[in-house]
Amino acid sequence: MADSLLELRTKIDALDRQLLELLNARATLAGDVGEIKRAEGSVVFRPDREAQVIGGLQQANKGPLKSESIAHIWREVMSACRSLESRHRVAYLGPKGTFSELAALQFFGTSIEHIPCATFDDIFQATTAGRADYAVVPVENNTEGVVTRTLDLLLTAPLHIVGETSLLIRHNLLRLENSLDNIEVVMAHPQALAQCQDWLTAHLPHAERRAVASNAEGAKLARENAAWVAIASDRAGTEFGLYSIARAIQDDAFNRTRFAVLCLPSTMPTPVATGKDCVSLVVSVPNKPGAVYELLAPLKTHGVSMSRFESRPARSGQWEYYFFIDLDGHITDKAIAAALDDLKKICAFFKILGSYAKGD
Repeated sequence: MADSLLELRTKIDALDRQLLELLNARATLAGDVGEIKRAEGSVVFRPDREAQVIGGLQQANKGPLKSESIAHIWREVMSACRSLESRHRVAYLGPKGTFSELAALQFFGTSIEHIPCATFDDIFQATTAGRADYAVVPVENNTEGVVTRTLDLLLTAPLHIVGETSLLIRHNLLRLENSLDNIEVVMAHPQALAQCQDWLTAHLPHAERRAVASNAEGAKLARENAAWVAIASDRAGTEFGLYSIARAIQDDAFNRTRFAVLCLPSTMPTPVATGKDCVSLVVSVPNKPGAVYELLAPLKTHGVSMSRFESRPARSGQWEYYFFIDLDGHITDKAIAAALDDLKKICAFFKILGSYAKGD
C-alpha cells in the first residue's frame, strides 16, 4: 500500500533534518579548510575548485535532479559556507535587479555583500580601490556584440579576469499599470533597447526609446510615471513593484550575455588550469601592411585556437587599433606560452587580461 500524504511529509521532514545536520558538518569542515588556507597564505575562494566539485556531482548524479539544479544547489551551499568567514564584496552595474546582479549571484551564490554601482567606471574604480573584492561586468552579447566600455576599461585597469559566466537574457516590459495602452516612453540600457528593437517597432512604434544607465534604473524610473515602461528582468519587476505586461520581448530567442569576473591579482592570482580554459589578451601592432597577418601567424605556428577576435580604435588619430583576443587553453600550456612569447616580440602593446576557466 502506498504511503499517505502525511507519511510522505513525515519522511521528507526527517530527510530535511538529516540534510541540515550534514550541511552543518560540511560547513564545519569548510571552516577548517579555510583556517589551513589562511595559515598557508593561500586563496580561500577557488572558482576552479568549486566548478570541479559541481561537475563531479553532476556526473555522479543518478537521481531525478537535473544537472542545472545540482549546480544551483551546491553553489548556494558553498556560498553559504564561505560567508561564515567573510562575505565577498561584489561590484556590479546597479541598482538591484539588473542582469549584472543576476550574473554575480549565478557565479558567487547569494551569500555576498552587494555593491551596486551606477556606471562601469564606478565598478572598476571600486574594485581597484579595494571597496569591492570582485567585479562582474558584461563583456559581450551574442546579438549586439561587445560591450565597448568594458573593453576600454580593461586596457588600463590593474584588474585581471579570474572567471566568467553566461546568462540567457529574457527581457520583459515592466509598468505600473497592467496594460499596453498609452505608453509614451520605453527605458532601458542601450544594449537592451537594441536587443528588442524589432519588437518595439512592431508593438510600440510611437513610443520614445530612452537610454538609461541600466535596465534596473529604467524600472526604478518607471515607478514615477504610469506612461513610462522599462525593459528589464523579472527580478527588477519584483524589486520595484511593476507588472510584466509583455514577456520575453527580445528579438533573439537565444539571447545570451557573457560576463567577466575581475579582481586585483593580490585578491586572487591566476586560477589553475582545469582543462577547459581561456586566455584573454589585448594587443596592438604597428599600422603597416600585413600587420594583422603577422599577429595571427604565431597562433598558427604553435597550433593555438582562437575563439574571439575583436578590434577597438586606439583613439590615437592614426587609424590604429587594439585587438582583443581569446585563446583556447591555459597560460601554462606549452603551446600557449610559446605563442604568447612570439606575439610579444611583434606587438607595440601587449597585455594579458586573464587566464581562467570557461563558463557554461
